[in-house]
Amino acid sequence: MEISGFISKNEIMRMSLVFISLLVTACNTSYTPKPMGYARIDFPEKEYKLYDGNAPYSFEIPDYSYVENDPGRMNEPYWINIIIPELNGTIHISYKNVNNNLQEYIEDSRTLVYKHTTRSDGIEETLLLNDAEKRYGILYDLKGNVASSVQFFLTDSSTHFLRGSLYLNTRINRDSLNPVIDFLREDILHLIESTRWNY
Repeated sequence: MEISGFISKNEIMRMSLVFISLLVTACNTSYTPKPMGYARIDFPEKEYKLYDGNAPYSFEIPDYSYVENDPGRMNEPYWINIIIPELNGTIHISYKNVNNNLQEYIEDSRTLVYKHTTRSDGIEETLLLNDAEKRYGILYDLKGNVASSVQFFLTDSSTHFLRGSLYLNTRINRDSLNPVIDFLREDILHLIESTRWNY
């Protein structure tokens, strides 16, 4: 018998059964946490502009970058930093005039790359050869949580030696930085392919 304003015993029983069945179902369902995600990165459009800076070299750099002279205390003429503010990255460029010491510069460059061996998961070398432009060198891809994941050197084998390295101004987490590194690696390849020597 239902009394006005109150819930009948049958209604209480029915609601109790629904509640118990929901509780049992919830307890038997295993919880799967969402995998850790990373922030979405909106990359700028790839457009390039010529940089020469009255230097013994010229190349094309991304429109979304700017150049500043290297402020380091040991910097030399034509040492520059290509700043990519949107992606918090810098491509450090150093230059040396070759004077019968090319092998020394190549070995110094290799030493700087392989200092990362203890932190890297491997280093891949790509030979760069362009006889028409007298442009020779090596591109280094460093795997793992390293400070500089892409480095290279270029030379004409007689007069010029150019070295570059990419640094991201953030805590190193290769998994989250891979899209940025891949994006900027394309810019470095474009820089390499557009490099011309000014004699």
